[in-house]
Amino acid sequence: MTKRHYWFFIPVFAALLVLSGCDRGDESAQTHAPVPISDGDECHVCGMTINNHPGPKGQAFIRDNATPFKYCSTRDLFSHILQPEVRSRITQIYTHDMGSTGWEAPSNAAFTDARQAWYVINHPMTGAMGPTLASFAEKSAAENFSEQHGGELVRFDDITLEMVATITTGNNGEEPVHSH
Repeated sequence: MTKRHYWFFIPVFAALLVLSGCDRGDESAQTHAPVPISDGDECHVCGMTINNHPGPKGQAFIRDNATPFKYCSTRDLFSHILQPEVRSRITQIYTHDMGSTGWEAPSNAAFTDARQAWYVINHPMTGAMGPTLASFAEKSAAENFSEQHGGELVRFDDITLEMVATITTGNNGEEPVHSH
């Protein structure tokens, strides 16, 4: 083979390498449906059994992993997924839609896309880890909750680690409320 032929194969080989790397992006674009939280499932952050506690829970799918991380509260969910080394690897996130399920024992059928949800912070209702973010699929349900219990409405993209670390029960020293 002459030197001239190498100049043909080098660009072709390089193009094939680039194209083979492009296929990996499809895997992170896969969609996963929410997975039921079962008896015995433990929180990825604190290790507590998830079903033993009130309030909204969550789950997050990480790139290259078909099994989600599950969380006993939205507070633990956000504490984990907002970490810089985790945030870039998240493919999907779900939280309970508290507008369609009860506070004491949220239904597995009530998960909603966390990125599209509305959240109420600094309200008196407590979850597994005390103060938590109440999550809702519909803005009107979040507004109704806020009118009834107090708190502030926020969107997913506005939630920060500092906000999660400083949420309160918003009850001015009164006992936390456990039921809806």
